[in-house]
Amino acid sequence: MATALITGPTAGIGRAFADKLAIEGYDLVLVARDEARLKEVAAELTALHGVACEVIAADLTEPGQLAVVEERFRTGPIEVLVNNAGFGQKKPFWANTIEVEEKQFDLLVRVVLRLTHAAVLPMIERGSGAVVNVSSVAGFLQRGSYSAHKSWVTNFSAGLAIELHSRGVAVMALCPGFVHTEFHERMEMDKTIIPSFMWLDAVDLVDAAWADLMAGKSISIPSRRYKLISAAARYIPRTLIARLSTIGLDGRRRA
Repeated sequence: MATALITGPTAGIGRAFADKLAIEGYDLVLVARDEARLKEVAAELTALHGVACEVIAADLTEPGQLAVVEERFRTGPIEVLVNNAGFGQKKPFWANTIEVEEKQFDLLVRVVLRLTHAAVLPMIERGSGAVVNVSSVAGFLQRGSYSAHKSWVTNFSAGLAIELHSRGVAVMALCPGFVHTEFHERMEMDKTIIPSFMWLDAVDLVDAAWADLMAGKSISIPSRRYKLISAAARYIPRTLIARLSTIGLDGRRRA
């Protein structure tokens, strides 16, 4: 049976991916910081879907713990990698310490870079495999460091998809908008300020993303509303975006 590795699988998009991949018949390697919660989720997934679940408790922003996860790609075949772990900031860039900003940079950029590299090398040797890097529609906008990080994830993934297509390896950036997950609660965001039609369901999102991956797409933007937003962002002047947008897609209200 093939195996998939998912970072941040205990809730939200990551948990939806864990369920989806289990339904598709993959055994799972689950990576997150909270070992107790990981084991609880692993037990639920095994009971629900009958798949084997391995857990790796790791803070991916710590180089030594990240190295343990990288090593897992060398000790047994991983057919699918889902880089999902991430977090947003409550404050704008200038109000955070540089250490806080570096931690976000490490998780959203450096970890994606390193785990993707660790994953694709054996995939190229086998001539098969897939990487899904969870990005954001925020990456199509100019909204501070979070958007900058997600812009990198999207461009990195799309470029790598072109390079690896002929080698049998698929790479895709998943670019959701607002999704009903713990992400915004952790940021203490008032979700009522977001119109109800802007929210997506994590299960529906992952179903659409998986269909896009199977169709060979390098960028997945689930839902017509966010496809329109991402397309419009290419043509709307930056000054107009700054004037009209009071809520960033990273979940922060702007003054």
